[in-house]
Amino acid sequence: MRDLNFRKKRRRQANQKRRRKKKQELKFDTGRPELRFRREKTQAQKQNRGEIANWIVQIIIVCAIAFMLVWFFGQRVSNAGDSMKPVLKNGDVVLVNRLVYNASKPKRGDIVAFKPNGNENTHYSIKRIVGLPGETVQIKDGKVYINEEEVTQHIFAEDIEEAGIADEPLQLGGDEYFVMGDNHAGSDDSRMADIGNVKRSEIFGKVWFVASPGPDFGFVRR
Repeated sequence: MRDLNFRKKRRRQANQKRRRKKKQELKFDTGRPELRFRREKTQAQKQNRGEIANWIVQIIIVCAIAFMLVWFFGQRVSNAGDSMKPVLKNGDVVLVNRLVYNASKPKRGDIVAFKPNGNENTHYSIKRIVGLPGETVQIKDGKVYINEEEVTQHIFAEDIEEAGIADEPLQLGGDEYFVMGDNHAGSDDSRMADIGNVKRSEIFGKVWFVASPGPDFGFVRR
C-alpha cells in the first residue's frame, strides 16, 4: 500500500514537472519572439516612412527648381514672319530669358520679345534694340543715327529705304527703346507709327536660344 502511494506521488510530481516545462517553453516560444518581431517590424516601418518622406521632399525640390528654370529662362515664343532674317526664320521657336532684365537694363543689340503697345491680345514681336532711353534716333540717307552719330553695329542693311517716323529726329523717353528687325525691308517696327517706341514694361524678355530643330538650333548667333 505504501509503495502504491509512493508511485502515485512520483507520477504526480513528474506530471507537474512536465506541465511546468511545457508552460516555460510556450512562454519562451510565443512571447518574447513575438515582441521582438513586432519591435523590428515597427522600426522597419518607421525607416520606410522616413525614406519615402525624404524622396517626396527631393522630388518637390527638383520640380520647383525645374519650374523656376523654365519660368525665368525657358519661356517659349514663336517667331512670326521674316523680319529677323537671317538670324531667325519664320516659325522658329525661341527661348526667352525673363530674369536678365531684373538684374540689368536692356542693351543695344539685344534681341527682345515684346507685345506691341502692351496689347496682350496680340502675338509677341521679336526685334533688335537699336536706340536706348534718352537717345535721339533718326534715319536719313538710309543710315541710322543716334545722337547725330551714325551707327553701324547691330544694323544689318546698308541702305534703309523706309525711315517712317524716324525720318525726323525721334527723342526716346526715359523708359523707351527704339527697335528694328534685321530684315528692315520686311519688318514692322519702331519706324511705324502704330508700333513706335517700346516701353520697358512691354518687353517680355531677352531672346537667347533657338529651340527649333535644324542647323540654327542653339544660342542666338548675334
